[in-house]
Amino acid sequence: MKIFAEREAEEFLEKKGFPIAKRIFAKNFNECEKAAKKIGFPLVLKIASKKIIHKSDVNGVKVGIKDEKELEKAFNELKKIKYFEGVMVQEYLDGKFIITGLKKDPTFGHVIAFGLGGIFTEIIKDVAFRVCPITKKEAIEMIKEIKAYKILEGTRGEKPVNFYSILRVLLALSELSKKYKDIQELDINPLIVNEKNAKIVDARIVFN
Repeated sequence: MKIFAEREAEEFLEKKGFPIAKRIFAKNFNECEKAAKKIGFPLVLKIASKKIIHKSDVNGVKVGIKDEKELEKAFNELKKIKYFEGVMVQEYLDGKFIITGLKKDPTFGHVIAFGLGGIFTEIIKDVAFRVCPITKKEAIEMIKEIKAYKILEGTRGEKPVNFYSILRVLLALSELSKKYKDIQELDINPLIVNEKNAKIVDARIVFN
C-alpha cells in the first residue's frame, strides 16, 4: 500500500490536469515568508506531515492570515505540533466546501462520491454516489441529488456556484478511475467552488 498525503496527492492531481489551489511547501519560516510574498495575502497555513491524516484534529490549519505578523504567529504555533515536517502556504479561497473522490468497492469497482464538504461531512452525510465510469448526465444528477444543492444554487442574494467547474472535476475523476485501477481511495476535501471556478484545497490518495 502506498499513501500520497496532501503534497504528493496534489502534485499527482495537478499533473493530471485537476485545478489545484496555489500553494508552496516551506520547511522553515524564511521559506514561509518568501512563499507568502509570492502568493500574496490573505493566506492559509497548514501543517505538512505524512503522519497527520486529519489536520483539523491537531489544529493544524490557520485560515485568513492577513499579514507577516499573523504569518509568524501561525507558523510558530504549527511548528510546536508533533510530527511537524513543514508547512503548506496556500492561497485563501472564498466559496462553498465540497467533498468528492473515489473509493474502490470489492463488488462494483470504483465508486465516485459528491457532497457537502468541510468538517461537517461525517455528521451531515449529504453525499451522492455512482459507480464509475459516469457520464455528464450522471454527474449532473449527482450534483442535484444532494440536499445542499439549493445552497450551491445561491441563497439570500448569493451568486450560484460555477457548476461547469464541478462537472469537470467529477468527469476527470471518472477518467482517472479507468486509468489507475490501483487507486483504493482518493479523497478531495475540500474542493472550494465559487461563481468563478473550483479548486482543490486538500487531497489524499491511497494506492494498492
